[in-house]
Amino acid sequence: MATMNRQMIVKVQFNRHFQPYNTTKKRYRLAKGSAGSGKSVDTAQDYIIKLGDPKYQGANLLCVRKVAESNKDSTYAELKSAIYKIYGGNYHRYWIIKSSPMMLESKITGNQVIFRGMKDDGQREKVKSITFDRGKLTWIWVEEATELYEADVDILDDRLRGNLDFNANLYYQMTFTFNPVSATHWLKAKYFDIDSPDIYTHQSTYLQNRFIDEAYHRRMMMRKERDPDGYRVYGLGEWGETGGTILNNYVVENFNRDPGRFDYMVNAQDFGFNHANAIGEVGFKDGELFLCREIYEFEKDTSELIAIANQQKINKKLVMWCDSAEPDRIKMWRKAGYNALAVVKEPNSVAAQIDYLKQTRIHIHPSCVNTIKEIQQWKWRKDEKSNTYTDEPVNFFDDAMAMLRYSIEMERRKGEQPKKRRSGRKTSF
Repeated sequence: MATMNRQMIVKVQFNRHFQPYNTTKKRYRLAKGSAGSGKSVDTAQDYIIKLGDPKYQGANLLCVRKVAESNKDSTYAELKSAIYKIYGGNYHRYWIIKSSPMMLESKITGNQVIFRGMKDDGQREKVKSITFDRGKLTWIWVEEATELYEADVDILDDRLRGNLDFNANLYYQMTFTFNPVSATHWLKAKYFDIDSPDIYTHQSTYLQNRFIDEAYHRRMMMRKERDPDGYRVYGLGEWGETGGTILNNYVVENFNRDPGRFDYMVNAQDFGFNHANAIGEVGFKDGELFLCREIYEFEKDTSELIAIANQQKINKKLVMWCDSAEPDRIKMWRKAGYNALAVVKEPNSVAAQIDYLKQTRIHIHPSCVNTIKEIQQWKWRKDEKSNTYTDEPVNFFDDAMAMLRYSIEMERRKGEQPKKRRSGRKTSF
């Protein structure tokens, strides 16, 4: 696929099965797919090509997540990556990229991209008042669309109206990209269970993505064996069931992450290589848990992870609770100056940790996108014969969940919780 701007020919590699999705002009375009299917990458590249094409001059894009800050690590990151991939080292000649506030603008067409959330009435009101210096709001991309309420989407839909006669090539369109986590979700009834000339639906899986590496294929095969229900959603892009989720007592919100506001803080780490190595910075306040930051990396050795933690200025003085099955790794972290300690694994400790988490209000900062994905799908294992859920969690795609389990070690140790110093700063355990 190619377009020409200022005598520059742009060539981009796409997965072929997205071609009808990229070319449809129907008002509602829905990409339902598995993890790793390439739907978000394709959508970002499709928009960058169109927004930079004079044919679509006057078009503008609004990217939406439930929580506005989540755009930074999703839509904004994907669109920037598409710019770098398409325009290479000369991207700055063709695009303006701003980070605060997040905004993208084509120097060729003047078309812009802005980013918003729909978390509360204040954010919804900001969406209602969006205007552009040139052209109109023509396209809306709703990433992780299952996060939004139907009323949120109705507000967005109302923004796509008015005459587009100034450019006959323009059209109004809402794009939804998501994993189909629940067959009872309103998206299914509103867009998939009806026959409408205004709706285009597309399904994709990682098996169709020619850019996926072999290691990812192996991880998905492991998931197929360990978590058949999860594989149907995250491997095959099919609608999932809602039953069996372990944690529902959490909220994703933007909160004050200043260490001074917490009773105390810890770091926690679940070791991994082929599966994710998850590190979390966790604060506790009045018995509630606040996940402030995460590091979530695949195929990184311990020295590489330490370098990442150093770069992100993870507080070395805090206790870092780690899996006791990896004493050599704990030793390396301690040599690097981190206060790494092993969690105590008594009989039924996993069940006890889960029970404690279920009774604790959990706050997750929207920047912790991998923890959010895991907690939404963390389920009890299902007995296929009896069609009932057991008391054993599915042991797959649960690395951030293990990190959360380790983070409450001091909470579970009665009488060992650290206290505030008189200065108001926190001690480590």
